[in-house]
Amino acid sequence: MNMKTTPVFVLALLGAATWAQVAGVRRTDLLRHDSVVPGREVVQVRVDVDPGHGVPRHTHPGDEVLYVLEGTLEYMPDGKAPVTLKAGQSVFIPAGTIHAARNPGTGDGAGIATYIVEKGKPLITLAK
Repeated sequence: MNMKTTPVFVLALLGAATWAQVAGVRRTDLLRHDSVVPGREVVQVRVDVDPGHGVPRHTHPGDEVLYVLEGTLEYMPDGKAPVTLKAGQSVFIPAGTIHAARNPGTGDGAGIATYIVEKGKPLITLAK
Protein backbone atom coordinates (compact mmCIF):
# COMPACT_ATOMS: atom_id res chain seq x y z
CA MET A 1 0.00 0.00 0.00
CA ASN A 2 1.34 3.40 -0.99
CA MET A 3 0.32 6.13 1.46
CA LYS A 4 0.50 9.69 0.20
CA THR A 5 0.28 12.76 2.42
CA THR A 6 -1.21 15.86 0.82
CA PRO A 7 -2.99 18.98 2.02
CA VAL A 8 -6.76 18.55 2.14
CA PHE A 9 -8.38 20.23 -0.85
CA VAL A 10 -11.94 21.44 -1.22
CA LEU A 11 -13.75 22.07 -4.48
CA ALA A 12 -14.16 25.78 -5.09
CA LEU A 13 -17.69 27.08 -5.48
CA LEU A 14 -17.13 28.07 -9.10
CA GLY A 15 -15.33 25.80 -11.53
CA ALA A 16 -14.82 22.10 -10.93
CA ALA A 17 -11.13 22.35 -11.84
CA THR A 18 -10.33 25.04 -9.23
CA TRP A 19 -9.06 23.79 -5.87
CA ALA A 20 -8.23 25.72 -2.70
CA GLN A 21 -5.97 24.54 0.12
CA VAL A 22 -7.29 24.49 3.68
CA ALA A 23 -4.61 25.74 6.12
CA GLY A 24 -3.91 23.60 9.18
CA VAL A 25 -5.52 20.44 7.75
CA ARG A 26 -3.61 17.55 6.19
CA ARG A 27 -4.87 14.36 4.57
CA THR A 28 -3.04 11.06 4.17
CA ASP A 29 -4.69 8.84 1.56
CA LEU A 30 -4.91 5.28 2.93
CA LEU A 31 -7.26 3.40 0.59
CA ARG A 32 -9.34 3.87 -2.55
CA HIS A 33 -11.17 0.77 -3.78
CA ASP A 34 -14.23 -0.06 -5.86
CA SER A 35 -17.21 -1.07 -3.74
CA VAL A 36 -19.29 -4.18 -4.40
CA VAL A 37 -22.12 -1.69 -4.96
CA PRO A 38 -22.00 -0.64 -8.64
CA GLY A 39 -20.97 2.99 -9.14
CA ARG A 40 -19.59 3.37 -5.60
CA GLU A 41 -16.10 3.38 -4.14
CA VAL A 42 -14.66 3.22 -0.63
CA VAL A 43 -12.16 5.95 0.26
CA GLN A 44 -10.27 6.00 3.54
CA VAL A 45 -8.05 8.87 4.70
CA ARG A 46 -6.26 10.01 7.82
CA VAL A 47 -7.06 13.64 8.60
CA ASP A 48 -4.78 15.69 10.86
CA VAL A 49 -6.13 19.03 12.09
CA ASP A 50 -4.04 21.65 13.89
CA PRO A 51 -5.58 23.38 16.94
CA GLY A 52 -8.04 26.11 15.93
CA HIS A 53 -8.23 24.96 12.30
CA GLY A 54 -10.88 23.08 10.34
CA VAL A 55 -12.75 22.49 7.12
CA PRO A 56 -15.56 24.90 6.08
CA ARG A 57 -19.16 23.84 5.37
CA HIS A 58 -19.17 21.10 2.76
CA THR A 59 -20.85 17.88 1.60
CA HIS A 60 -19.78 14.44 0.37
CA PRO A 61 -21.35 12.36 -2.44
CA GLY A 62 -21.87 9.48 0.01
CA ASP A 63 -21.75 8.48 3.66
CA GLU A 64 -18.83 9.37 5.96
CA VAL A 65 -17.75 7.60 9.14
CA LEU A 66 -15.05 9.31 11.21
CA TYR A 67 -13.10 7.66 14.06
CA VAL A 68 -11.04 10.04 16.22
CA LEU A 69 -7.49 8.79 16.83
CA GLU A 70 -6.23 11.64 19.00
CA GLY A 71 -7.27 14.98 20.40
CA THR A 72 -10.69 16.55 19.95
CA LEU A 73 -12.64 17.07 16.73
CA GLU A 74 -15.97 18.84 16.41
CA TYR A 75 -18.50 18.15 13.64
CA MET A 76 -21.11 20.80 13.00
CA PRO A 77 -24.00 19.55 10.83
CA ASP A 78 -26.36 22.27 9.56
CA GLY A 79 -29.52 22.52 11.63
CA LYS A 80 -28.24 20.28 14.46
CA ALA A 81 -26.16 20.70 17.58
CA PRO A 82 -22.38 20.33 17.15
CA VAL A 83 -20.92 16.93 18.03
CA THR A 84 -17.63 17.01 19.97
CA LEU A 85 -15.60 13.81 19.77
CA LYS A 86 -12.54 12.66 21.68
CA ALA A 87 -10.11 9.86 20.87
CA GLY A 88 -11.94 6.54 20.55
CA GLN A 89 -15.27 8.05 19.49
CA SER A 90 -16.98 7.96 16.07
CA VAL A 91 -19.57 9.92 14.13
CA PHE A 92 -21.72 9.06 11.10
CA ILE A 93 -22.47 11.80 8.55
CA PRO A 94 -25.14 10.78 5.99
CA ALA A 95 -24.60 11.49 2.28
CA GLY A 96 -25.32 15.06 1.27
CA THR A 97 -25.37 16.44 4.83
CA ILE A 98 -23.91 19.93 4.94
CA HIS A 99 -21.40 20.11 7.77
CA ALA A 100 -18.16 21.71 8.92
CA ALA A 101 -15.43 20.25 11.11
CA ARG A 102 -12.75 21.76 13.31
CA ASN A 103 -10.28 21.09 16.10
CA PRO A 104 -11.50 23.14 19.09
CA GLY A 105 -8.71 21.84 21.35
CA THR A 106 -5.23 23.04 22.17
CA GLY A 107 -3.47 19.91 20.89
CA ASP A 108 -3.35 18.13 17.56
CA GLY A 109 -6.47 16.30 16.39
CA ALA A 110 -6.50 13.29 14.07
CA GLY A 111 -9.03 10.86 12.72
CA ILE A 112 -9.64 8.15 10.17
CA ALA A 113 -12.45 9.08 7.76
CA THR A 114 -14.06 6.36 5.67
CA TYR A 115 -16.36 7.33 2.81
CA ILE A 116 -18.64 5.20 0.64
CA VAL A 117 -19.23 7.56 -2.25
CA GLU A 118 -20.35 7.86 -5.85
CA LYS A 119 -17.37 7.00 -8.03
CA GLY A 120 -15.98 9.83 -10.13
CA LYS A 121 -17.45 12.67 -8.05
CA PRO A 122 -15.35 15.07 -5.96
CA LEU A 123 -14.92 13.75 -2.41
CA ILE A 124 -15.54 17.20 -0.89
CA THR A 125 -17.69 20.00 -2.32
CA LEU A 126 -18.05 23.38 -0.57
CA ALA A 127 -21.61 24.25 0.48
CA LYS A 128 -23.19 27.49 -0.68
